[in-house]
Order: sequence, then C-alpha cells, then structure tokens
Amino acid sequence: MKREPLGQATTPSATTEEFLPFSRPSISREAIEEVVACLESGWITTGPRTQRFEADLKTYLSAPHALALSSATAGLHLALLALDLKPGDEVITTPMTFAATLNTIVLAGGRPVLVDVEPHTYNMDATRLAHAITPRTRAIMPIHFAGLPVDLDAVYAIAQQHGLRVIEDAAHAIGTEYKGKRLGSFGDVQVFSFHPNKNMTTGEGGAITLRDDAMASRLGLLRFHGMDREAWDRFGKKGNQHYEIVMPGFKYNMMDIQAALGLHQLKALDGFIVRRTELAQRYQKLLQDWPQWTLPRAPAFAHRHAWHLFVPLINPDAAGMDRDAFMAGMKVRNIGTGLHYRAAHLYPYYRDNFGFKHGDFPVAETISDRIVSLPLFPGMTDADQDRVIDAMRDLFKKS
Repeated sequence: MKREPLGQATTPSATTEEFLPFSRPSISREAIEEVVACLESGWITTGPRTQRFEADLKTYLSAPHALALSSATAGLHLALLALDLKPGDEVITTPMTFAATLNTIVLAGGRPVLVDVEPHTYNMDATRLAHAITPRTRAIMPIHFAGLPVDLDAVYAIAQQHGLRVIEDAAHAIGTEYKGKRLGSFGDVQVFSFHPNKNMTTGEGGAITLRDDAMASRLGLLRFHGMDREAWDRFGKKGNQHYEIVMPGFKYNMMDIQAALGLHQLKALDGFIVRRTELAQRYQKLLQDWPQWTLPRAPAFAHRHAWHLFVPLINPDAAGMDRDAFMAGMKVRNIGTGLHYRAAHLYPYYRDNFGFKHGDFPVAETISDRIVSLPLFPGMTDADQDRVIDAMRDLFKKS
C-alpha cells in the first residue's frame, strides 16, 4: 500500500538564492560555435556532422556499429522491431524504468514481463530472471539504472542458455563500464540517450550500438522511411536524387544540428563522469550517518558508475515526512529534485491491460515510493552541494 504523508514540509523565510535545478547540461563554447557553424552551413538535417558523430561514437564505445537517432525511445523501438515479435511474444524487463521501456515493447507487438529489482542497486535481480522465462520469451531488456551496470555476466548466461536476445536499456549509461569493458563494446544491443538531463546531450537524441551486420543494415533502413539513400546521399554534389523504398520505416534520424552538440559533448564525457563521481561520493560521505536516508550501494563486481543520478531512498519515519513532502519542501528552499521513477507496472495502462497490481514487485514498489533524485550535474559546485545539505538539514530540523 502507498504510504500516507507523514507531515507537511515547513516553509522557511524567503530566500534570494537562485533556484538550483536537479540537472543542468554543460555546453561548451566550442559546442555552441559548432552549432552556429552548422546553421550557417545551410545543412542542418542528417549529414556530415551526424556521420562524424557516429564514427566518434564507434571509436569511444569500441562498437562495430553505432546509429545516431532522434531518441533512445527510437532505439528501443527499432531494436525490438528487429525481433519480428508475434502476438503473445514476451520481453522481460523491470518495473524500475521510464515508461518508454515498456511502451516500446507494446508498440513493437510484444508483451512486457517484469522481474523485481535488487533493493540497493535498483537493477534487475538476475536471481529472479530464470523464473520469468517462458516458451514465449524472445528477449531480455535490463536497465542500467542511474548509470550503474547490471550484472551482465548473469543476464547473458541465462540469455544464451535460452537462445534469447539481450537489448540493454543503457539510456542512463553512456560511459559506464562493466568489469573493465565499456558498455557498447560487447554484448548484443545497447541503446543510449542524449536527453538534456543525461550525462551528455544532443538536445534530444540517442544511439544504438550492436555487432550484428545484418541487423545494423536493417535498422539503418528502418530509421529513415525504409529508404536506401539518406538526404545527404541524395542532395549533395555527388548525390543521386533517385532512391528506393525497400521496407516501411520511421523518421528516427538524428539531425546535424544535434550532432554538432554531440561531437563536443562526447569529447567532454569522461570529464563529466569524473565530476559526477566526485559529487556522488561527496553525497555518500556527507549523508552516511543520516537516518533519514538509505543510500544506494555498489555491487561487488568491478565497474565504472556513470552517475547519471544520485538516488537515495527517504526513510519517512526518521524524516518525519514522505518523499513528496520532502520534494515540496526542497522546492520551497529553492532546490530542485527529481522522481526517477514511479514503478511502471502501476500506471493505469499497464494495470488495466496486463493485470499488474500492487504487491506484484514489492522491492520496486518500496523504491518507487521513497526514491528521490538529488541535484547532480558537472557544473555543480561543492558550494551548491552544501546548499542541498543545508536545505535538508533545515527541512529535517537536524542540528
């Protein structure tokens, strides 16, 4: 059952401090100049900058194929369409994810099957995975939650045992590493997001990486109308206006104006992750003795956490308020927070159409009721973080 509020957030005296958002992109002067140069070139849709960005992604991720797209949602959709799902076919994922994960399964013709998550990482609990597999299962879609990698050895072992495709929802995890290997450099399929609150941005946008040559060719067609020649190949000086439609496709292409940002964001990404990690570790140190919080914990295996989010769980009894009251109180104190995420199986569509209900996934539901995203972004200073801590101290009446 959902916990009732345990009190109201107190209202402090008015503050003149600027509102501190939970996330803010860091855009360099070089990236802005690249966007301006793109605009002045007269070529702003898919073209040479997108091609350069894809090449840079392949190099950074050590991926044989990298397709830049309009969003990570587009990437999930295309990866699932490549499975040619039939009515009743199942794709296993978790309820602790943005709705796009489940939505794309349905839109591709599949049925979402969910497994609960680990209580301290919020990632798929691989020990529960085998029990969710049926003769109708076609793929497993783990979520690298907040930039922390899933236990991929366990997931891929089960997938290979049952002949299943693994589609990694890596929307939070560009730059994440698992046992010394960067996501995108191994495995089946990975889908990354470049939304403004992610670790790097192209405004909106995403990418899909994979190793299967035939699948890459098919997805390249599906992302742009099923056309065998994109605009840059038709309207450039050496282009040819003729093209063929070899299958019905979508308009999921990335524009050069987006790739102009991405070219410079990708160069800065490792530096962004270093700063995010410093801030996350500082949160862990500053909050380690606060009974109001249960802090996220790292798994035992070697990894690099990309720290897209810092997401502790509020302890309502110790805090004297529930999560929503906490978020409201922080907003009054000019501090932004985020909610990532409500457990997806409890949205009306999934309750009504797939029979999910409260109690089905108790770990995810507990996390869903208590999770908060605290401010975390590369441009955040230690002083900004101290403001967050001071606001919480005031809100909790903590001496």
